[in-house]
Amino acid sequence: MGSLSVEPRRARSTRRALEEPSKEAETVARAVVDAGLKVHRILGPGLLESAYEHCLTHELHARGLAVRRQVMLPIVYEDVALDAGYRLDILVNDQIIIEIKAIEALTRLHEAQIITYLRLSKLKLGFLMNFNVPLFKDGLKRVVLSSRA
Repeated sequence: MGSLSVEPRRARSTRRALEEPSKEAETVARAVVDAGLKVHRILGPGLLESAYEHCLTHELHARGLAVRRQVMLPIVYEDVALDAGYRLDILVNDQIIIEIKAIEALTRLHEAQIITYLRLSKLKLGFLMNFNVPLFKDGLKRVVLSSRA
């Protein structure tokens, strides 16, 4: 377990805030979705979040991606990074956040959670993956941080 290095927030230019994830991030995103699909196809619904997290981490490593689990996400308050207990389930290539769920259904609260993680980490792209569904596509939510977030 590591921590994500977060610098104090600086004003962002409108141009940068409106940029879409890079082509490299999109390539990694496709690998992330494919890995999640494989884990769901093999394990199916009904396990604990931690089981899916371990298996997805293994699958992402097998695809040659840099993966960290349970990454501390500090809150920067008055130029001081504070550990407030936030943890990213999985961070891929220091570009993409994956939040794992094994619940009946994703809600707006879960979406707000990953938007907060993206905002605090200054990353643009994340995925909510709910493995407790019959079809993986029904539990997959791609979240791109917008300029308004």
